[in-house]
Formats: sequence, C-alpha cells, structure tokens
Amino acid sequence: MTIRPWTLAVLAAGVTLVLAPPARAQSDAGTVVVTGEATITRAPDVARVVFAVEARDRDPKAAQGSAAGTMSSVQAALRQAGLGEDALRTLSYDLEPEYDYVKDHRELRDYVARNRMEARVDAIPRVGAVVDAAVGAGATSVDGLSFDLKDRRAVEREALKAATADAWSRAQAAASGVGRSVDHVLRIEEPGAESSPRPQPMLAMRAGGPAAAPPPISAGSVEITARVVLTALLK
Repeated sequence: MTIRPWTLAVLAAGVTLVLAPPARAQSDAGTVVVTGEATITRAPDVARVVFAVEARDRDPKAAQGSAAGTMSSVQAALRQAGLGEDALRTLSYDLEPEYDYVKDHRELRDYVARNRMEARVDAIPRVGAVVDAAVGAGATSVDGLSFDLKDRRAVEREALKAATADAWSRAQAAASGVGRSVDHVLRIEEPGAESSPRPQPMLAMRAGGPAAAPPPISAGSVEITARVVLTALLK
C-alpha cells in the first residue's frame, strides 16, 4: 500500500503555506512562501525638463538652420543659468514636410524642424528660473517636467532591506499560526522595485514671449517601493 503525503495550502495576504507529515524527511517538512513589501518616501533633489524648439520654412535648410540657431541660444541661456555641459542632452531631432490637402491633392506647406533637449537641474528651487531662461531664449515649448532622486539606488536598497525584513516577519507569523517555526530561508526573489508616478506639472509655455516671472514649481515627493518573495523551510 502506497501512502501519499498530504498537503494543506493556505492563501491569505500574500502567504502560501504548504505542510507535510512530520514523519517525512526534513526536505518535506513544509515550506512557507510570503511576499514582503516596503515603501520609502523622499523629497526629490533633481529635476529634468524637456525643452523643444520648432521652426518652419519652405526651404528645408532654412528651417533646419533656424531651429539649430535657436537651440544654440537656449543652450547658452541654460549654461548662464548655471547648468553644466553634462546636464544637457539632446533627445531628438526631426526634419519633415507638412502638407495641406486641397481637393484630395496634397500640397507642400512647409518643412518643420524640431529639436528636443533635456536639461537636468540639480537644485529644485532653480527649476522655475531655468524654465524662464530657456523660454526667454527661444524655446517654443516645455514638453514635460519630472522629479527624481540623485541617489536612487541607495534608496532602492533601503526599501529592499525593509521589504526583506517584512517578509521574514510574515514568514514567522504564518508558521506560528499553525504551531510551527521557521527553520531557514530557502530562497529570496525580487520581482522588481517600483516608483510612484513622478509629479509632472503641465507647463503650457509656448512661443510668444517669455513669462513675466518664473513659473512656480512644486516638487511633491518620490516613493520607492520594493517587493520580495521569500521561501522558507519550516520545522
């Protein structure tokens, strides 16, 4: 007669508990699988702003030259505002025709040159002045603004450590609930760290002259969340 091991699965609050008869070998003594989570909240200390320059002309070279000249002025203004070369990065450059459709016929209207650049601002209180300087120098739009942490990896490790401690505590609680205890950890897996959506104020600043004053900027906060899945052997 073959005796089959019995199992009991308990699923609640991210906990999976599998028990086997104590008469079996230690490898079958039972395992507990739990999910630990932790969130660290920090005030952002770096901002990234995307500026765009757009120029139109019937001559593609003229459109290209106009966009390049304006972007050079924007970069010079950003350097004057205190940003170094390592804080400026070109994201994209496009040159394409635009057409009008008249009676089902396509007619060339203009060539459009677009240049998008990202600027990193390491002092949050300076963001408004940086935006004002770029727009004053000819930036035709501010496409977006995001906030982040300079030492993001250190905060991610802090969250991971706290999530692992949470998982260990959950494993002990789950084992205690069925009259068992944790022997040792078999495996720890990290599904991946997550970040809260970064505040992205919509800056509706377009061509037509610089703003009367730098726009007010509220950075909010950044949340880093870590999760781990811990598998432990019971005794």
